Amino acid sequence: MKKKSIAILDILGISAASLCLAHCLLFPILTVIPLGLAENHWIDVFFVCIGMFVVSKILHSEASKKVKIILSVSLAIVLGGVVLEVVWQIDTAMVLIGGIGMIIGHILNYKVHSKL
Repeated sequence: MKKKSIAILDILGISAASLCLAHCLLFPILTVIPLGLAENHWIDVFFVCIGMFVVSKILHSEASKKVKIILSVSLAIVLGGVVLEVVWQIDTAMVLIGGIGMIIGHILNYKVHSKL
């Protein structure tokens, strides 16, 4: 892949993972306020789909093995957390941990490709 398209994917990945992390951290606070908001798992599924798209493109690129492992493991953790939430309504910190890992992986990949 071209260096520019990898940089765009990393920026998209950092943005999506950051928005997902903000959603996961702020939504429980918003549910305390009586605004009539209900937990919507489709938002989590949407962010996982973006993550799967971006990570799959980076896995097929010339990214370093370390970045590929970080992104793959982080995506698996997020996916596992979303499945637990959607299917069995079990809230875990897996989505938060995986989201932080994805942000770190994308930042590392972006730094490597911005030096080229």
